Amino acid sequence: MQPREYLTTMEMIDMISKYRSEGITAIIAGASLTAILAQSGPQNVASGRREILLQTTQSWNGKPYTHYPTGQPQLTTIKLTIAPHTALPWHTHPYPNVVYVLSGSLTLRDKASGKTLVVHQGQAVGESVDDVHRGESGDEPTVLLITYAGAPGVPTSIPAKGEKAEY
Repeated sequence: MQPREYLTTMEMIDMISKYRSEGITAIIAGASLTAILAQSGPQNVASGRREILLQTTQSWNGKPYTHYPTGQPQLTTIKLTIAPHTALPWHTHPYPNVVYVLSGSLTLRDKASGKTLVVHQGQAVGESVDDVHRGESGDEPTVLLITYAGAPGVPTSIPAKGEKAEY
């Protein structure tokens, strides 16, 4: 008997039906698996626990915040590391910002008044706006997370006359 090179109409219908059934089964299985995987995500919907680290209308030296830059807002967050026993150059900020101490401690010093404030790990403070000041580290490196509420094209820190940049 010689091999056939063609299929009868009934054989073709049977083959199409078989593969169509297998394809539909695969699609249904894939959809079921997708539904199961989607359900394996978070099962609980609940509010998070909020801890306000800082909410203020004035800077650490007591001066009220009076303005924001005009135009498009731009938020900038930086991580700043200061070596032990180091004083940053004197500088100002043109708009409000928040400093959070990740590690170490930071002594803020106001140049005009001489007022100081020590901020420790886990604490936040609102920095002064338009007042010349600087930060000083303690006996270990100080790591800060600083968020500025500024505008594009406006620097986050401005060196005092004759000083180097803060960063």
